[in-house]
Amino acid sequence: MNAPAKSPTAGAPPGRGALRRNLPPARRFLAGRKRVLVRLGGWSLLESAQTFLGGYCLAQALDRGFLAEQTGTGLLWLAVAAASILGAGPPMRGVFTQLAELTEPLRDALVRRAVRQALRRAVTDPARTDDRADTGAVSRLTHQTEIVRDSFAGLVLTVRAFVFNAVGALIGLLALAPELLLVVLPPLVLGIALFLATLLPMASAQRSFLDADEAVAEGVGAVSAGHRDLVACGAQADAAERTGRLIDVAERTSRVLARWAALRTVALGVAGQLPVLLLLVSTPWLLRQGVTTGALAGALTYLLQALLPALHSMMTALGAAGTRLLVVVDRFQDATAAPAPPKVPNPDLGPDLDMVAEAGPPRGRRPSRTVPAVEVRAVTHAYGPDSPPVLEHLHLTVRRGEHIAVVGPSGIGKSTLAGVVSGLVAPDHGTVLLGGEPVTGTTTQDLADRRVLIPQQAYVFTGSVRDNLLHLRPDATSGELSHAIRVLGAEPLVHRLGGPDAVLDPRGLSHGERQLLALCRAYLSSAPLVLLDEATCHLDPAAEARAERAFAERASTDGARARDGALIVVAHRLSSARRADRVLVLDGTTPRFGTHEELLTSSALYRDLFGHWQHTPPPADS
Repeated sequence: MNAPAKSPTAGAPPGRGALRRNLPPARRFLAGRKRVLVRLGGWSLLESAQTFLGGYCLAQALDRGFLAEQTGTGLLWLAVAAASILGAGPPMRGVFTQLAELTEPLRDALVRRAVRQALRRAVTDPARTDDRADTGAVSRLTHQTEIVRDSFAGLVLTVRAFVFNAVGALIGLLALAPELLLVVLPPLVLGIALFLATLLPMASAQRSFLDADEAVAEGVGAVSAGHRDLVACGAQADAAERTGRLIDVAERTSRVLARWAALRTVALGVAGQLPVLLLLVSTPWLLRQGVTTGALAGALTYLLQALLPALHSMMTALGAAGTRLLVVVDRFQDATAAPAPPKVPNPDLGPDLDMVAEAGPPRGRRPSRTVPAVEVRAVTHAYGPDSPPVLEHLHLTVRRGEHIAVVGPSGIGKSTLAGVVSGLVAPDHGTVLLGGEPVTGTTTQDLADRRVLIPQQAYVFTGSVRDNLLHLRPDATSGELSHAIRVLGAEPLVHRLGGPDAVLDPRGLSHGERQLLALCRAYLSSAPLVLLDEATCHLDPAAEARAERAFAERASTDGARARDGALIVVAHRLSSARRADRVLVLDGTTPRFGTHEELLTSSALYRDLFGHWQHTPPPADS
C-alpha cells in the first residue's frame, strides 16, 4: 500500500507550501499577458458603471421624482438605470473574449508540461513503462488540465465581478451618503478578512484529505490485487491493520476539512448578511443624520443586487474552485520535480551477501520422511453446480524433496490445482493432505507454516526492502536474508533499491522485480512446500532457471536446513518442465504424470505442447 507522495517542501504546511511554489509561475504567467489584463479591466470598468447607476438612479428616482411628486423625473431616472442594464451585453462579451485569452494559453502550457513529465519519467524510470501505464500522467493530461482551466476561468470571472461591483457600489454609497459606509463597510471587511484567513488552512486540509483519500484507494487496490498472496501467507491481519490506519487518517482529515468549511460559512454570514441587518437596525440613526429615503433604498439595492451576490459568488468560488485549483496545479509542480537520486547501496550488505545461511529450526512438527509432501486423493472441483468440473477425480502424490511441474492449456485448471493444494480453494469432493495432515479444518497460521504460494501477480507493499523480504519470517537472521538474496540473483535489484533498509515504492517496480522480491520472501519462509503459480513468468529464462533451481535445492536439502519440502511449479515454458523431476499434464479428461521422456511417449497433449514450445529458442541452461 502506497503512502501519499510528499510535497517537495515537506517542512511547510501543504496549503502554504503549495502557495509558495505556485506564486512565482503564476506571476510570470500573468506578467506575460499584461495587455490582456488591461483590456479585461477596461471592459470590467463598464460593468462598474452599470452597478453604480443601478443604485444611484433608484435613489434619485425616489428622492427627486416619486417622493417629490415628480413622476416624470422618477421615470427618467429609472429609464437611465434600465438603459445601463441593457447596455451590459457588449462589456460582458468583451470580458469573455479576454478571458479566453487567459485560460486557453494556461491549458496549453499545462498540456505541454504533462507531456514533458510523462516523457521524462519514461526515460528516467523505465520500470514504469510496462503495462502499468502512468495513469497519473494521463489524468493530468486530460481531466486535471480541464479542472485547472475551468477553475481558473471561474475564479477570474467571480473575483473580477466582485472587485468591480464593489468599486461601483462603494462609490455609489459614498455619493449617496458617506454615513452609509460607516454601517456597511466594517462587517463587510471583517467577513472578507475572516474568509481570507481560512483560505490557506482550507487548502492544506483539502490537500491532506485528497492525499488520504488516494492513499485509501491505493491501499485497498493493493490488497485487492494481492488478496491471494495475503491469504496464502496468512497476512490478512497485517493487511487489515495497514488499511485500517489509512482509513483512520482519512476520517481525521475529513473532520478537519469539515471544521474549516464551517468557519468559512460563518465568514460568509458575517460578510453577506450582517451588512443588511446593520443597515436596517441603523435606519433611525441614519434618518436623523439626514440620509434620505431614496439613499437608503439605493444602499439596499447596492447590497442585495450587486455587492452581496458578487461576494457570495467569490467566496464560493475561492472556497471550492480556488482550493481545488491550488491543489491540482501543485500536483503538476510535484510531478515535475526531478526524480530522487538513487540511494547509495548499504555498505553492510556486501559482506552479508557472501555469508552462508545459518541454521534455523523449522516451525511446527517435523513429519516423517516416509509421509509424502502432498497427497491429492480423488479431488473434484467445479466453479458452480452446472459447470463442468475443472478437476475431476484427480489423484496426485508428491514425494518429499521432489520438484513437480504442472502444464496444460490455458484455463485447464492449473491455478485451481495450486489453490486446492494450498488450501485456498475447497474442493467439492476429495481430500488434500500436506505432510500427512488434511488441509480442511486447518487454521490460516498452520497453513502458512506448511506451505507458501506465490501467484503470478506478486504482492509487495510500501516499507523497507527488509520488511518485504522478512514478511513471512521476521525472525530470519541477516545471514539467511543475504543467502536468499544471493541464491535467487536479487543482489543487483537490492543494490539498486538502496539496500535492505531502503524504503520500497511498489509503483516504481516492474512486474519482474516484484516477482523476484516475492520469490526471496517465499525462500525465507519456514514452510516446507512451495507452490509457484507462474510466479516467474515476468523473469527472463536465465533468472527463472536460477530461481527454480534454488527452490528445488531448498526442497531437497537435508542436514543443516532440514527442509524436507517439495516444489510445485505451474509452468509456462518448456525449460520449467524439463528441469522438474516429474511433470503433471492436465488435459481435462485423463491427466498424465511422469518424467519428461515418459510423457513424450504417453501423452499426445504433452507432445503438442512440446512442439509449440520448441518454436521459441530454449534458454541456454535447458
